[in-house]
Amino acid sequence: MSSIVVSLSSFGAAEVGRHGQVWCARLALAAGADSVEVRGELLRDSASELPALAGMASVYSSPEGLWAEGGWLDSAALGRGLAAAQALGAKRLKMAIGDFRASSHGSLWGLKVQLSETRIELLIENDQTVSAGSLPALVTFFDAAERAGVTLGMTFDMGNWHWLGECPREAAAALSRRVRYVHCKGVQRLPAKWVAVPLADSVAPWRAVLRALPADLPRAIEYPLVGDDLLAVTRDAVAQLRALP
Repeated sequence: MSSIVVSLSSFGAAEVGRHGQVWCARLALAAGADSVEVRGELLRDSASELPALAGMASVYSSPEGLWAEGGWLDSAALGRGLAAAQALGAKRLKMAIGDFRASSHGSLWGLKVQLSETRIELLIENDQTVSAGSLPALVTFFDAAERAGVTLGMTFDMGNWHWLGECPREAAAALSRRVRYVHCKGVQRLPAKWVAVPLADSVAPWRAVLRALPADLPRAIEYPLVGDDLLAVTRDAVAQLRALP
């Protein structure tokens, strides 16, 4: 059975800013989640918040890209992400590849060396940018990493493909063997943009996407959790995700 994770960004920047991620993590666990994903971009004071969140998180999400603008490996950003994950006791660090390009291939050895010094697993996420979230960019990256002897897993965000006009089912078919963690996000189209919604309200073929991915992977809620009774809303969302095959 898949473990159920709540990405703390699901509570929204305003709610997290009001209460902090420790409060949100406790609510998620009280609602039946197995663990949470801590969001680096929502930390108010990492020196105090990360130790307070220790033991509740299985994933740390870094807002920084692995390759900085210009195509150079940002070893410092990776180091910060690994240190945060370690402080949390999280086994996984989630990052996007950033500005990985043809000139970046030579720096993959540096990534290999840095990852050899930690037990934390780095998972690459498809974000909403062409350079780091499109299927061609990710296939190129994973192939180059594999040739360099760097084997990496992936965080598969079901919804982000729509922001780039790509098919999540095609992406799942191409990348499923690399996927270790799934961001479960439904989508709807507004006149000017896509928005994240609960799976039940999604216009996307999310059931087919889940069937195309390996079974029993950790699944994270990563869509807005809002309501007067936030505990009840979160409890229902966790129960619905846990009930899926």
